[in-house]
Amino acid sequence: MIGTGDGASGPTVLSFPNVRGEPQVGFDRAELQRILDLYGRMVAAGEWRDYAMSFGKDAASFAAFRRTAERPTARIEKRPALRTKQGMWTLFGEAGQVLKRGHELAGVLSVLERKLLKIVED
Repeated sequence: MIGTGDGASGPTVLSFPNVRGEPQVGFDRAELQRILDLYGRMVAAGEWRDYAMSFGKDAASFAAFRRTAERPTARIEKRPALRTKQGMWTLFGEAGQVLKRGHELAGVLSVLERKLLKIVED
């Protein structure tokens, strides 16, 4: 946090108190780029209009909305604890049902990309 100071000696810098943050799961640059690329194409097709991201200690998720006040149309979740089991990526539908699980993000997103191709064909 930066204070205004008296002007003569410059701004006063105040440090934040020592807050021990819990580790959290996030998306790396390549994963986020892939997700946002799909989001951009879905916005261009008129399917999605808003998104939200959340990061917790167990999972990170990206939710896409048709309208802000509704439930997410799709939610992509990364849960590293499931890496060795069914895969750390899960795609949830609008009602919360699991549409696809997998070890690779591209395979999970393929369900949404196929939907995008159908929209373009119409």
